[in-house]
Amino acid sequence: MTTAPAKAGWRFRQPSVIPGFGLTLGFSLAYLTLIILIPLSGLIWRSAALGWADFWAIATDRRTINALEISFGTAFIAAMVNVVFGTIVAWVLVRYNFPGRRIVDAMVDLPFALPTAVAGIALTTLYAPSGWLGSLLAPLGIKVAYTPLGIVIALIFIGLPFVVRTVQPIMEEIDKEVEEVAATLGANRFQTIARVLLPGLAPAIVTGFALAFARGVGEYGSVIFIAGNLPYKSEIAPLLIVIRLEEYNYAAATAIAAIMLALSFVMLLVINLVQTWSRKRYG
Repeated sequence: MTTAPAKAGWRFRQPSVIPGFGLTLGFSLAYLTLIILIPLSGLIWRSAALGWADFWAIATDRRTINALEISFGTAFIAAMVNVVFGTIVAWVLVRYNFPGRRIVDAMVDLPFALPTAVAGIALTTLYAPSGWLGSLLAPLGIKVAYTPLGIVIALIFIGLPFVVRTVQPIMEEIDKEVEEVAATLGANRFQTIARVLLPGLAPAIVTGFALAFARGVGEYGSVIFIAGNLPYKSEIAPLLIVIRLEEYNYAAATAIAAIMLALSFVMLLVINLVQTWSRKRYG
């Protein structure tokens, strides 16, 4: 008579036929410590040296609050726009064959390769009041360059590839027969998209949003040219940090950086929780 094997409990290391767990884990921890943990710890330590009263005075300064609102607000709006249009671009590239498809696919990666300063100069040239697009929008009363709207456009430009490249591989795995089956069961196109396609794409869409949002919050090079950098109007938090450093006010610079770090961590934590929930719900 044979007995059933005991149920395996939690293990620190999962069994694997590939050796080298200790070496690779040690290398990973050492790399993360040197590249991420030590710089962030130094930032927190330098901010803590200010004292609570000085830190709170910097955090509640009107210029600091306004810069943080512009950075996080424009990054959120740009990420939401990229979620919609990035998913559409990924759908077109996956589902349709048309002349120049490979060129369009390669152009999606252009913001990755293009220096951010070049992107900022190009966008400013286009959307300035005397630019090609700015001169057409000016008679309509729409001013893009040197306003928060220009910041949003710059962040849309640099954040689009994150959504497209995150959603595109998942979309390629969805078989067209799933859509055909939904149609044969009486679902219209809207129901097929809302109830069949989007649930499977939800985790990838949330990931793309998180990547685009994180990139937008810390973006500097492509924004400073088109923003105008006017205090209380179009000044972003990274630029304010640079200004404080140029004034040799290192305490204020580290305090603003620590606030951005805390806010980014909280928002990314919420996004990751939503992503985990969507994966458990939709698979």
